[in-house]
Amino acid sequence: MSEHVRVENEGGVLAITLARPERRNAITVAMYAALAEAVEGAAQDPSVRLITLEGEGADFTAGNDLADFLAARPDATGEDLPVWRYLRALATNEVPIVACVQGNAVGIGTTMLMHCDLVVAERGCRFHLPFVDLGLVPEAASSLMLPEFAGRRRAARHLLLAEPFGADEALAMGLASHVAEKGQGSALRNQIVAALLAKPAEAMRQTQSLLRRGDRDDVLERMELENGHFAERLQSDEVKQAISAFFAARAKA
Repeated sequence: MSEHVRVENEGGVLAITLARPERRNAITVAMYAALAEAVEGAAQDPSVRLITLEGEGADFTAGNDLADFLAARPDATGEDLPVWRYLRALATNEVPIVACVQGNAVGIGTTMLMHCDLVVAERGCRFHLPFVDLGLVPEAASSLMLPEFAGRRRAARHLLLAEPFGADEALAMGLASHVAEKGQGSALRNQIVAALLAKPAEAMRQTQSLLRRGDRDDVLERMELENGHFAERLQSDEVKQAISAFFAARAKA
């Protein structure tokens, strides 16, 4: 378990927190392994009725910790790479997930939300999908799911042009289910959790499974397709140049 992923199981709720606020909750390989273990374990634990997902501090997550990610043999596409294991766990999960987003949700910080059942977005938050800018392709089946949420043209704005968007647009496209005022996301999340816990547990779990079952095979197939392209892109000169430019710009900031 990573020290930067806090997992607490209390009152039927498995609360998962990205706890690396000093790095804007940028996700390392060890954190992906811990996230995968937590989500996978929830399916085997009958005491878990809900999963909550949030980030500590000012941001939900800045996405991948690029230096850590590139050092971890990211050309793999199989079960051995923790990020792919985590994404598959989200896609096949049968426990309702409620996410709460504040600040920045970059890259996988946005795409993982497509696999959550309810998403609270605080006003002022910023969703950003800069895959193409880094010479990469989308992941988490977002090339399939975002057009389904938003329509092809709007999806192209965010995946091709990498235009950021906020809470209201996330709500309009269906990525978010609720919008809270800045600083009030956790309070609204708690209200939603309380409402869900008051419902019959097995009926809720079966309904969540039914909501997902129709597209699960398509989602997993698209993930595998994206993962193959992603692995190929990581070896390209475009990615090496884009990531070098990213680190150079960060050094000047």
